Amino acid sequence: MVDVTEKEMDNPTFRSDTVLSDVHLHCPNKRHFMVRLNAVGQPVFLSHFKFLWNTEDLASEKHVEEVTTGREHQYRSGDELCDKDRSNLKKERELNSEGVEALLDDDGDLEVVRRPRSGSDLEAEDLLRDIVCPVILMKGREDAFEDEERESTCSDVLKIEHTMATPLEDVGKQVWRAAFLLADYILFKRDTFRCCSVLELGGGTGITSIIMGTVAKRVYCTDVGEDLLAMCEQNVALNKHLMEPGGGEVKVKEVDWLKDEFCTDPKVPYSWSEEEIADLQDHCSVIMAADVFYDDDLTDALFRTLHRITHNLRNSCTVKYSLARLNFTLRHMDVTCEAYSHFRNNLKDLENLQDRKIKYTVEPIKADFCQFLVYERIEQL
Repeated sequence: MVDVTEKEMDNPTFRSDTVLSDVHLHCPNKRHFMVRLNAVGQPVFLSHFKFLWNTEDLASEKHVEEVTTGREHQYRSGDELCDKDRSNLKKERELNSEGVEALLDDDGDLEVVRRPRSGSDLEAEDLLRDIVCPVILMKGREDAFEDEERESTCSDVLKIEHTMATPLEDVGKQVWRAAFLLADYILFKRDTFRCCSVLELGGGTGITSIIMGTVAKRVYCTDVGEDLLAMCEQNVALNKHLMEPGGGEVKVKEVDWLKDEFCTDPKVPYSWSEEEIADLQDHCSVIMAADVFYDDDLTDALFRTLHRITHNLRNSCTVKYSLARLNFTLRHMDVTCEAYSHFRNNLKDLENLQDRKIKYTVEPIKADFCQFLVYERIEQL
């Protein structure tokens, strides 16, 4: 939770159980609009994340090849943005320095506007991180994002509703780097996933499933919690235009790693039909998960779920994981690799599993492929 008094609006304080997203902090040029409160009273923001080039162009394998060879020199390391993007960041910072006009709510009260820092503070060429300035107003999404819509086309922006701070149990409602890393990989290897049937475990806000939906035939994006799944479904709807050209479909469903079976009760939101379960078992060839390894008990549950699901698949399946090796733990009150170490131990156990029906092999993937989305790709991913 966030404790904010009227005098502390510029310096909010956070309780010890608060987990802060690491992606929105890297968007100093963006205005984050609070669009609503969710079912548990958490502020929900709508953010735009730009593609580094037009997604319509990415549909051409020839263009992907050119990007791989011709633009590689523009990336000095994985955590740097391309030259073109740096230029865009500077232009957007100049645009945002003008601020946003305040609006009145339905009762006639003045909305609170968080203005960006002055332009003089943003002129340092290598400054890629700044204070996050949420704009807490909403009188209609088209009005609020009018400037952004003018600056970008529908095909080069990913729109995501998310929270900025939650308790640990609700971190799926936030935006995390590893989801974008996996999205980069999907776009880089789009021919590999073309027309596939895909399952995402712990889909959260739905970023990777949406990107996969631009290539794959069908994606089952799964998580647990009606409020989170409703947010994910909203994000799928917001980005339907990205998936329509390829005919991809994203279905939001519940998968609870602590339960042995999929929920098939039609009265329960986001439950599975028998036809959907049969489709998954008959056609799924890719399973993916991004930034879901932060709690040892949940990691154990995920691997049990993975084993159970793959055991019932008709065809062989590839599982793609992306994660950040470093996590902040309350037990150590420090950033450690503890969750990553437990994840690696589970991988080793899975690889050594003696099973007559199925065999697992593990292969690391280097994160040196092209960056397709604007985010901070750190070396710990």
